Amino acid sequence: MTTAVGARWVTAAVRPDHPDATVLLREYMTEMVVRYHCRPARPGEVDAALAEMPSDDLAYPGGVLLVAHRGAGLAGCAGLRWQAEFAELTRVFVRPAHRGTGGGAALLAAVEARALAAGAARIRLDTRSDLVEARALYARHGYVEIPAYSQGPYAEHWFEKRLTAGPQGAK
Repeated sequence: MTTAVGARWVTAAVRPDHPDATVLLREYMTEMVVRYHCRPARPGEVDAALAEMPSDDLAYPGGVLLVAHRGAGLAGCAGLRWQAEFAELTRVFVRPAHRGTGGGAALLAAVEARALAAGAARIRLDTRSDLVEARALYARHGYVEIPAYSQGPYAEHWFEKRLTAGPQGAK
């Protein structure tokens, strides 16, 4: 299923081993490594991070990975993992050349629609303190900070959004 979100953003579900997904997931993880260490990634560091935090479960039946295109360009991704009582948002990434053009909002709208269609009543996520832009994006789109629900090594802030169906879909 392909979803058009906004005037220029289109998302589609792909397997994590799809060529577009592998490019985006590597770029995402490179940025996470660089920002965490405040220095360029060292040889093998991104591969180690990808192995430590694999994305294989972002495929049926455990989850979904959406890739986004803006115009003809590969622009970003976001994933959902299905948990017993919620959908967990992960791997939200917009390529630098596409930032500031509504990509974060488009990806959130697309994953929220997917989660709602799958029967999830809420989305949760955890993130790091240094990802201030991501935390601001989530807050702007109705995600509220909640007590810790996970114990991940990089989890420092936890958010949740309750989903409701309305005349225009997930809100």
